Amino acid sequence: MSELDSETYLQFLLDLTNLITSDDLEQFKTACKDDIPEEKVPELKTPRDWFMFLEKIEKLAQDDLSYIEHVFEITRRPDLLTKILEYRTQVLKISDDEELDSKLTRVPSAKKYKDLISKDHMGASEDGGIKLEPPPSKKGP
Repeated sequence: MSELDSETYLQFLLDLTNLITSDDLEQFKTACKDDIPEEKVPELKTPRDWFMFLEKIEKLAQDDLSYIEHVFEITRRPDLLTKILEYRTQVLKISDDEELDSKLTRVPSAKKYKDLISKDHMGASEDGGIKLEPPPSKKGP
């Protein structure tokens, strides 16, 4: 990718970093426990450290965000999923149709959350954030 794309990617990660709290980071590290050796966990003190580590182990690249998309999905951060979707469609130029077949889209729910945001008042909580639906209940046999 070009230098401009690299700068855009770095700015994208910086934007994500600014939205991630220390509590979020702990949840993300827990969600990645199978990919982060236990002795490395204490070294990942900031979101930037986490992103750099994921790049080092080839779980994150400027044209492959599927791993962090999965992490954001299981830790219930639709706002971050939406940022990934925007990056994918605006920077990587992957349309919604292409996205469905793309290796870059591991979790299709990012589109669902983007659709919720785009509706004027559906999905918004009192504080202006996104209201998540409760997890599905298990049905008995």
